[in-house]
Amino acid sequence: MENKSILIENVTILGDEIKKGSVLIENDKIVDITDNINSNDADEVISGDKKVLIPGLVNTHTHLSMTLMRGLADDLALETWLNEHIWPVEANLTGDHCYAGALLGCVEMIKSGTTTFNDMYFFMDYVAKAVKEAGLRCLLSHGMIDLGDEEKRKKEFKESIRIIKKCNDSADGRIQVAFGPHTPYTCSTELLEGVRKEANKYGVKIHIHVSETQNEIQQIVEAHGKRPFEYLEDIGFLGEDIIAAHAVWVSDNEMEIIKSRNVKISHNPASNMKLASGVSPVDKMLKNGICVSLGTDGAASNNNLDMLEEMKTAALLQKVHNLDPTALSAEKVFEMATMGGATALGLEREIGSIEVGRKGDLVLLDMKTPHLTPFRHPISHIVYSANGGDVSTVICNGEIMMRDKELKILNEKEVLNMAEEAANDLISRS
Repeated sequence: MENKSILIENVTILGDEIKKGSVLIENDKIVDITDNINSNDADEVISGDKKVLIPGLVNTHTHLSMTLMRGLADDLALETWLNEHIWPVEANLTGDHCYAGALLGCVEMIKSGTTTFNDMYFFMDYVAKAVKEAGLRCLLSHGMIDLGDEEKRKKEFKESIRIIKKCNDSADGRIQVAFGPHTPYTCSTELLEGVRKEANKYGVKIHIHVSETQNEIQQIVEAHGKRPFEYLEDIGFLGEDIIAAHAVWVSDNEMEIIKSRNVKISHNPASNMKLASGVSPVDKMLKNGICVSLGTDGAASNNNLDMLEEMKTAALLQKVHNLDPTALSAEKVFEMATMGGATALGLEREIGSIEVGRKGDLVLLDMKTPHLTPFRHPISHIVYSANGGDVSTVICNGEIMMRDKELKILNEKEVLNMAEEAANDLISRS
């Protein structure tokens, strides 16, 4: 990496405290935060006037290439949505489809302020190629499903290990790889136990959906006599390296298990609401000291990847569900989308806050707009009033991804055309 520096000057910084100042990035790290940085010392100077600087947002549960299926099957129950619409289309996916869909997702995330994400899907080396080109940071996993079939199980391990060996710690360390068993009801006990063993062997994380719907709970109880997290605990699967998406239907006993094993939870409120899956007890989990982060889920069940919008949805859902306006405050949900996400992905020492020594993953929001005026409480404004369209400039790993709303790393028009063509080709095959 060539030696270069970026100075963001005279900006409102949302760090440990909210303050005015300047931030200097050299190569991929923040090296100074002060009032007196000389702009002549920097290769690039970005004005922070009337802007707020936040850490890059962290989306801890996506299926990035599903951008190609946005709007394909809406207003359906999860089982109907998956079995009758999504899985039949996914049977025709190719690597090129996933590459185009991932590039589209990267553009959408950059433009709405996400710099790090956690993805589970297929053809993940093609997704890694897209992420490398886009300049973002991610944890990728091949979605593993065996439905009790031994031959299928062998193929899933072969593919997962291939992706780990090919892509883990690539793109200057921006791309990490995890194991991605789909769910406890689509994966056999043998697969889950094998994942635990192999994750320990390779030293990688595990990304899994758990307790998304009541139907899932019923299936696991009938099959194993225990609720999902109890079953996973019983087979020795759980640990601090687990990122469990959804956790909607969680009992008090399961909450104790999650806490004792330091399992990380990814809350996906918009997707849970759209599929009528239920309301995760996020406020209660946070009060119990559980790490809860925020994810959008895929663009086929959300239907966007806008983490600013997701923050507002998360806060409002907890308030109305608990009939408590103090539930899940703006500050707490902002933390879920930044440091909570960093902690979930094991990156809490690198990203998630604006501090000297952290990676240069930063986002500038333009606060001089009608819906953000008057400018009073920055975090409240960001959570309750802002949206992805307010993102002005995005920096990841010390590289400018977007400046003044203009993409610098990808050709947006080309990506949109490629994605449109890929989506049409995918549907025509289905």
